[in-house]
Amino acid sequence: MEITQETDYAVRCILFLSKTGSKKPVVIETIAAEMCIPGSFLAKILQKLTKAGIAKSFRGNKGGFQLSKGPRHISLLAVVEAIEGPIAMNRCTIHPERCNFSRTCPVHPVWTNLRKIVTEYLAAMDFEMMLKRPQ
Repeated sequence: MEITQETDYAVRCILFLSKTGSKKPVVIETIAAEMCIPGSFLAKILQKLTKAGIAKSFRGNKGGFQLSKGPRHISLLAVVEAIEGPIAMNRCTIHPERCNFSRTCPVHPVWTNLRKIVTEYLAAMDFEMMLKRPQ
């Protein structure tokens, strides 16, 4: 499993919005400049985060983006899955029916257990927690 650049940018965006704790929406240009993310790419990322219920968007002069809930209620898993979809070490862990060997394969339980460990770890890690971690 590799975290894509898009997911890395999404995490940085949510970290920034968590850090500002702003009650006012933040414009894309501010987030992009502060977190070194290309603005047009960030707009697409924020659409996914908004669709997933992690961010809220506001139109107009005072428009922009803010978190839809507190950083303590946003897990790293939620952000990763908003961008990447479900965590999978191998396709058979999500769709065993697509693999003819998932019932007899000696590696299938390894991928399944690894997926469970990674998912639980990312679910337990929220953005408030990450902001408090030593740099």
